[in-house]
Amino acid sequence: MKHTGLRQPLFLTALCAAMLMPSAAALAVTDAEILKDATTTDQIVTNGLGLQGQRYSPLSILNDKNVKELRPVWTMSFGGEKQRGQQAQPMIKDGVMYVTASYSRVFAVDARTGRELWQYEARLPDDIRPCCDVINRGVALYDDLVIFGTLDAKLVALNKDTGKVVWRKNVADHKAGYSITAAPLVVNGKLITGVSGGEFGVVGKVEAYDPKNGELLWSRPTVEGHMGYVYKDGKAIENGISGGEAGKTWPGDLWKTGGAAPWLGGYYDADTNLLFFGTGNPAPWNSHLRPGDNLYSSSRLALNPDDGTIKWHFQTTPHDGWDFDGVNELISFDYQEGGKTVKAAATADRNGFFYVLDRTNGKFIRGFPFVDKITWAKGLDKNGRPIYDDSNRPGSPSAAEKGKSVFSAPAFLGAKNWMPMAYSQDTGLFYVPSNEWGMDIWNEDIAYKKGAAYLGAGFTIKPLNEEYIGVLRAIDPKTGKEVWRHKNYAPLWGGVLTTKGNLVFTGNPEGYLQAFNAKTGEKVWEFQTGSGVIGSPVTWEMDGEQYVSVLSGWGGAVPLWGGEVAKRVKHLNQGGMLWTFKLPKELVAKH
Repeated sequence: MKHTGLRQPLFLTALCAAMLMPSAAALAVTDAEILKDATTTDQIVTNGLGLQGQRYSPLSILNDKNVKELRPVWTMSFGGEKQRGQQAQPMIKDGVMYVTASYSRVFAVDARTGRELWQYEARLPDDIRPCCDVINRGVALYDDLVIFGTLDAKLVALNKDTGKVVWRKNVADHKAGYSITAAPLVVNGKLITGVSGGEFGVVGKVEAYDPKNGELLWSRPTVEGHMGYVYKDGKAIENGISGGEAGKTWPGDLWKTGGAAPWLGGYYDADTNLLFFGTGNPAPWNSHLRPGDNLYSSSRLALNPDDGTIKWHFQTTPHDGWDFDGVNELISFDYQEGGKTVKAAATADRNGFFYVLDRTNGKFIRGFPFVDKITWAKGLDKNGRPIYDDSNRPGSPSAAEKGKSVFSAPAFLGAKNWMPMAYSQDTGLFYVPSNEWGMDIWNEDIAYKKGAAYLGAGFTIKPLNEEYIGVLRAIDPKTGKEVWRHKNYAPLWGGVLTTKGNLVFTGNPEGYLQAFNAKTGEKVWEFQTGSGVIGSPVTWEMDGEQYVSVLSGWGGAVPLWGGEVAKRVKHLNQGGMLWTFKLPKELVAKH
């Protein structure tokens, strides 16, 4: 039952929906369910298995002792010719799975059988401008709605039972380079989204909408100097300039096209009542055109979910000249030190450093490299600011010729890119999908033109090792110690899941969904899905059994931007499948 925006007779739509739905329709998703999702095992209603984004499941039916018996129970194809770059995390509610696929599609699936219940396909214009493939990372569930963002920068709300459009909202102008690829989130009855498009000189922003009708509630630009607004009774009320002063850390008018897109979306911490969003690269990449820190690019921001005000910021790469961004997820966690509980948050940055912050105020606690080679900085100072190696910044160009090329590590695709890490409440470790690569990078002259690429740089990515690029790492955030690592020939580009069963799940471009012992790093299970796994696996409980689901379908930024690395993966096949696994019932009782 496919929806493409064409109207259908009402009776036929209702009849088909009734025939296709499971025996009991999914109930409405409430604010209370969203807040407690991290501890709920029979459904998944947030991106990240909880608003803090720890991607930890308290389930242990499946564990390191019996995972070798994990078997597929069903698989479903997304169909058609649009099979590439499947990066979404599935959601599950009352026996129905909701998942997005490439080219801004949404599927509802019977979680017991894999039978498609309905499909929605956005009508995308021909002139969309996604920088990094036609991916989508998932939906938000709220009330009786399934809500997602599209590659032409719209939010679309669908009825969870029929897939019919309830409302559609234009968030930004796709002709200027805006798009939406991240899963939105719902916090305290507000639908929160960021935008993509930093490679086109857009102005990043985080916005809140009424999830029931798409009405804009507040807007917070993420480039210093732009005014934020709250909206009441259809009127816009000024809510302070981001940074308080236009152009303070930007020269001239470059802040007007400054990038800093919060393209990966965000998370929420109820303890502090703060939204945590990362922001992307400043535009253009050529840093010599924009001396200064260029706030709030390449930063982590804490925002008040009620009105979008910025409560604190932490900039990981001031005056970014390597496209390191700062969008990587900031994950809330608590730890004990000196007899006291530290309310912390951690992030593994594209720039190669792992940061632990005080999430109440954004203060730097500690930072350390989490990859083997970092050339652009000599380390971090006491406040977490990088100590630059000035010789490793690409040189300033002239109008006639490009600037001096340098070899920098990590490459601009990052020591860790979008793929979310996981935190185990049992081991106290973060499980980080990382990559060991570098790049030749040089700057070029560039001028802004609406809707055109706004880089001012050239680059070629190169592997640092012959034997591997990807490394799954277990990292102790209290000491900076790497507890274990697992190497992978191709780059890692998929999310991570950890469970109370002492398991860590992730996938690789070679097509394997893999499970590791969370304490030792021993690989204890793997399954070939037929295409690269670059989505985020999930686990949940249904009918007393524990299930694991993941998307399979190679694509994303690596084959598009990967330079010499792309040669290593050119033989990999694209795809579009949804896989679900569980233990045979008779084996569960034996363990």
